Amino acid sequence: MLNLKLGLSALMLELGAWSGPLLLGGHTDSALASYLLVHAFACVLLALFAFPLVARRKAKPRLGILSLMAICSYAVPVAGFFGVLVAAIILRVYRRPSGQLDFDSLQMPEFDEHQRRQSNLRHAGLRSFLGNEHAPLQARLRAMVALQYVPGRTASPVLRNMLSDPNEDLRLLAYGMLDSLEKRINASIDAELQALQTARRDGKTDSAPQVIETLRRLSDLYWELVYQDLVLGDLRTHAVEQSLHYCERVLVHEQGSAQLHLRRGRLLQQQALDAQAAQAFETARALGIPASRLLPYEAELCFDRGDFARTRALMQEMRAWNSLPRLRPILDYWTAP
Repeated sequence: MLNLKLGLSALMLELGAWSGPLLLGGHTDSALASYLLVHAFACVLLALFAFPLVARRKAKPRLGILSLMAICSYAVPVAGFFGVLVAAIILRVYRRPSGQLDFDSLQMPEFDEHQRRQSNLRHAGLRSFLGNEHAPLQARLRAMVALQYVPGRTASPVLRNMLSDPNEDLRLLAYGMLDSLEKRINASIDAELQALQTARRDGKTDSAPQVIETLRRLSDLYWELVYQDLVLGDLRTHAVEQSLHYCERVLVHEQGSAQLHLRRGRLLQQQALDAQAAQAFETARALGIPASRLLPYEAELCFDRGDFARTRALMQEMRAWNSLPRLRPILDYWTAP
């Protein structure tokens, strides 16, 4: 902020510096000394007065700018005194002219949504980003919306974790997305149940191809509720029982289906019926299911039964296959010497 007292004092001292030699006799040494001394004080006060006129971004270092202004006004009589004022005002109002941009703007290419690569989504990174409460809210919301392009098996646990997030908007969005996934599968289940009732009214039995296909889809849909972790507690138990019920009804007519025996084994494992689950896995292996698909479930079954020696043997056998990266730490633990 300008101090007018400093400006008036600097002006009066400068006038006194020029009038002092006249009073002291003109060309004497005392006259010159008085001029230089009073002129120096006037220059210092002028520098203090003009310094606030300089823009803050240009007034650094403070001591250096003050010294430069005082020396310029001291070294050049009269012109330097007023030149410092003019220079400070120019620096105050000066704006750098806008130069040419380094890059020209380019028109964005047309986006083809069919070229989007789903494999580029990094699920682990998305999970950690959504769990970061310090991340911007809008960015987290956009990341949650992107979960609609992620498989349900991966998206559902992430959305369930978001139900405990401190932000209400994120909690509501996660609940709505989970509810939408569950309702979509339940609507398909209702449609298949109606198709099954229609087939019954038409007199068709379970051996009819149309009925078998309906029963298969019902087993698949109830299993999807469990597999995608969309139901918990009693609802999960009910979904497992219904999926197993329809799976066994199909197996009555399709005993050679390896996929259905594998499904039956996994459902029995969910019900803690380990012996029956192991038998179903053996049947699936005999019918041609690759060992790489069965080994993780058989190892988990042996671990639940407390057969750790068999578990270690299965883990060592599993190392020969290209397992998922998430299984690698488990394999390293069980196969360590």
